[in-house]
Amino acid sequence: MKILAIIPARAGSKGVPGKNIRLLGDKPLLEWTLETALAVAGIDRIIVSTEAKDIAEVARAAGAEVPFLRPDRLATDSAKSIDVVVDVLQTLAARGETYDAVCLLQPTTPYRSVALVRKAMETFVAGDFTGLISVSRVPAHYHPNWSFVAAGDLLEPAQGVGSVIPRRQELPPAFIRDGAVYFTRSEVLLAGSFFGDRLGYVENTDARQVNIDTPADWALAESMLRP
Repeated sequence: MKILAIIPARAGSKGVPGKNIRLLGDKPLLEWTLETALAVAGIDRIIVSTEAKDIAEVARAAGAEVPFLRPDRLATDSAKSIDVVVDVLQTLAARGETYDAVCLLQPTTPYRSVALVRKAMETFVAGDFTGLISVSRVPAHYHPNWSFVAAGDLLEPAQGVGSVIPRRQELPPAFIRDGAVYFTRSEVLLAGSFFGDRLGYVENTDARQVNIDTPADWALAESMLRP
C-alpha cells in the first residue's frame, strides 16, 4: 500500500498565534510531528500543507516536502481538514502521482509516539478498513452509558431509555477520538469522508497526551517537558 503522510500547518491560529512554528521546548511545534513521521518506515512521502512561506521554510529545514503552497481559501478558520487533504491528493494526481491511502498527522498533538503511528499503520494495512483512528479510553464517570440529555425539565439517557448500566464493572469499553493519528483510503477521502463505513482503531496509551488549541493546552504541553 502506497501511503502519503500529510501534516496540515496553516498560519492563522487564533487560539495560540503562530503555534505551528512556535518553540515547544527546543524545536518548533511542527517539528515534533515531522520527526515522528520521518521515523515510521512504510510511509512513502511526507508533505506539509501550508499557505505560509515561513512555515514552509521551517518544514523543509526539518526534512519535510512542501511541493506547493495551500490555496488561501483553505487557510481560513472555517476550512475543513478533509478539503485540505483532498486538495493535496488532487494536486498530486494532476501531476501524475497517486496514493492508496493518507496518514493525517496534526501538529497539535506533538507527543504521539512512533510506536503508535506504526501500530496504526500496520493495523490499517492488514485489516479491511476504510479508515482508522487513534482513540483514548473514556473514564467510567464520563462513559456515554452514564450520560444524560435535557428534555425540557427532565433528563433522558443519552443512549436511549433502558441504556443506563448501573455497575461500573459492566460498562463496555468506550473511546474518544484523540486526534493523534488518522489513516484513510484515498477513494474514501475523495468521496468526502475521513472514516468511510468500516472504521478501525488503535488505543493510544501514551503517557503524554495533549491536543493544543488554547494557551492552557500550550502550558500543559510545556509542563509535560519537565521531569
